[in-house]
Amino acid sequence: MREVPAQPFAFPLQRDAVALVVIDMQRDFAEPGGFGASLGNDVSRITRIVPDVKRLIEGFRKAGLPVIHTMECHRPDLSDLPAAKRNRGNPTLRIGDEGPMGRILIVGEPGTAILPELAPIDGETVIEKPGKGAFYATELGDILGDRGIRQLVFAGVTTEVCVQTTMREANDRGYECLLAEEATESYFPEFKAAAIAMIRAQGAIVGWTAHVDDILETINHA
Repeated sequence: MREVPAQPFAFPLQRDAVALVVIDMQRDFAEPGGFGASLGNDVSRITRIVPDVKRLIEGFRKAGLPVIHTMECHRPDLSDLPAAKRNRGNPTLRIGDEGPMGRILIVGEPGTAILPELAPIDGETVIEKPGKGAFYATELGDILGDRGIRQLVFAGVTTEVCVQTTMREANDRGYECLLAEEATESYFPEFKAAAIAMIRAQGAIVGWTAHVDDILETINHA
């Protein structure tokens, strides 16, 4: 066992029990003209983390460790989209409506796809999640259990919503969670900072945070 230099203290990495989870690196959240931009957000804050997310993915692949991707998306008939969720956000452009990249956050639409630079390869798991957390109404828990995964390294967007929600879900299920700081982002820098502080507060109450270089260095020598 090797330790990743982390906050609030070193993270004890178990090489045979760790996986990378990349949250919602989708075109609709990261590209101009997508759903994120339609809400008035600066999507360049999301695209700038792509190189670090890519480095993490490639590092885990090279080490032979599992990579799991998530996509926030809904069925074409919207049967898994509560009205309470659909009615929030931009009142003129909602989930399921036609946008510049097809129907917003609908399975199979161009905007729902993961960014090409970070696309899954054959054999990697893709979780289609209708909620903010990746465990809600998905098979993620069963997949991790079948593989003996007990530790999760997180990257993706946004830090304070889908990433933090999934980390909290995982924490309650007994997983040890490590967030890669440069490989996660928010449209609002103050939200990212607050989420990181909350995650590692009170002795890693939700999880740990660490730098991408330190995570890669550790898995390469674990």
